[in-house]
Amino acid sequence: MNTIQAPVGFPAKQIQAPVRVQYCLYARKSTESEERQILSIDSQIKEMLQLADREGLEVVMMKRESHSAKETGQRPIFNEIIEELRANKYNGILTWAPDRISRNAGDLGKIVDLMDAGKLHEIRTYGQNFRNNPNEKFLLMILGSQAKLENDNRGVNVKRGLRTRCEMGLRPGVAPVGYSNEKHADRKCQAVIDPIRAPIIKQMFERVAKEKWSGRRIHQWLKFELNFKSRANKNMTLSSVYLVLQSHFYYGVFEYPEKSGNWYQGKHQPIITKELFDEVQEHLKRDHIARSDIKEFAFTRVMICGSCGSGICATEKFKKLKDGTSNRYVYYGCTRARDKDCKNGYVREEELISQTMKIIDQIDLNQISMRHKFEEEVERMRKFQRSFIGVDKDAKPQKDIDLRDYAKYLLKEGSVTEKRELLLCIKSKLVLTRGVVTLEK
Repeated sequence: MNTIQAPVGFPAKQIQAPVRVQYCLYARKSTESEERQILSIDSQIKEMLQLADREGLEVVMMKRESHSAKETGQRPIFNEIIEELRANKYNGILTWAPDRISRNAGDLGKIVDLMDAGKLHEIRTYGQNFRNNPNEKFLLMILGSQAKLENDNRGVNVKRGLRTRCEMGLRPGVAPVGYSNEKHADRKCQAVIDPIRAPIIKQMFERVAKEKWSGRRIHQWLKFELNFKSRANKNMTLSSVYLVLQSHFYYGVFEYPEKSGNWYQGKHQPIITKELFDEVQEHLKRDHIARSDIKEFAFTRVMICGSCGSGICATEKFKKLKDGTSNRYVYYGCTRARDKDCKNGYVREEELISQTMKIIDQIDLNQISMRHKFEEEVERMRKFQRSFIGVDKDAKPQKDIDLRDYAKYLLKEGSVTEKRELLLCIKSKLVLTRGVVTLEK
């Protein structure tokens, strides 16, 4: 502690010397538009540097931040300041206004705690000073609480405004594909029919309901036959196709917020009828059940086409024999999702297994992330040999089980699940190009 001697005529005792305050200049964005936020930070820095020069303040650090102060602990720069105050790198904060520091109770509490601990001696703003004394700390907490109150009230007002818009039949946010947002003053924010895309959206629903098309077939139709683009000039993804087919907005109602259970009658013109929408949902439900019963094949979803980059699909064929039995054959080929004219041919599963077994011989087993599981399973088989096959401890040991041999055994004799698990654990993806299997580079 710095001390000075008492002046002549006063009792001989030590008086505490003034604390030297070193400031960190902290500038944070306002709640204005993005462009004005950037200007606001620059103007804050300019004004506070002029104040520091005018009043002889020692600024040892300058920090700027664009994160919102509404939530506790979400500002990395502010968190740095807290840690540096605790480490005694400086003991003052220079900022434009108290609400630049905090608009939530958690961060405000950290500031007051640092004052109580003697780590933060002063907060200097453009028009006020806050030092480590009860009155000024109390005023700081009132101003910080007022900023939080403003945030909370703003949130309530925004929600009330959105609720009012919904009750008027206007769905907040960007209009879905098939509509556009009107910008005229008398119809502001209202969703209006997009004359180019709306007819195609209607055809999507009709083809699913009447012709029993799947979502994937709709996706391919839009992409390859119509070259359909969104307003952002992008192809629709398969997931966005299903979102369209499941959206109530197209027959005139909407839920806001989503999954809230709050439904509103829209002011926009419907593209389809409620009856057509219900038919589509019924078909999609049956389609989902049918897809859940689809057989799994070992090499699907673990291999890509080397010609066009699409996925690989499987088809199952049966050939009747003279004795009344039948042989099963599985063929793999390109899905043609990226190129409908892809010329990559089909390959039998046995050939894929044979080629993949050769790949197992070439790769480092450390590239297989399930190596530890292999080792556990191999050890289990060794114990089985010793315990149940009657191998004598003194007898000559049988051939040791090799990890590569076990991996090949799974490819040849394992279940579809075991084969898929093995293939998924090879870190490089398998590529099929004109009947030849390689590892993706």
